[in-house]
Amino acid sequence: TFPMKLWLLVNSPCVHSVRWDARGEGLFIDQGLFEQELLGVGLSAAGEEELFKTKNFGSIVRQLNLYGFHKLTVSPPSSTIGSRPRGDTSYADGPLHHFWNPHFRYGRPDLLVKIKRLTKANKEKLDAGLEVTSRLPDDLQ
Repeated sequence: TFPMKLWLLVNSPCVHSVRWDARGEGLFIDQGLFEQELLGVGLSAAGEEELFKTKNFGSIVRQLNLYGFHKLTVSPPSSTIGSRPRGDTSYADGPLHHFWNPHFRYGRPDLLVKIKRLTKANKEKLDAGLEVTSRLPDDLQ
């Protein structure tokens, strides 16, 4: 699922375009770097399996919105620490986006089941005050 992919990306030491915010309650996405690193924009992704079925960053933002992530205004880079120390905190590649979801937290993969795609049926359940959950992949049980 999309939230699971996001979780694996933000916690991967190999991925530099997606990282936790200082409090571990949201994530920063460096758009330019994300496009190069994960969408294969400007690169020939020969033989590599595509992580996302799109090369359009706007489609990723739409997915985030569909799964209940909210965009926050970005504070100056000096106030971000990220999940891994990096000497330079400037992100010259492109716009930096800050997204937040109440169930996407550092060190809490158990909350991922609460992140649901906002389909018409799920929205009706939520509006009625019912809980909407999904199963965690077996490796996170």
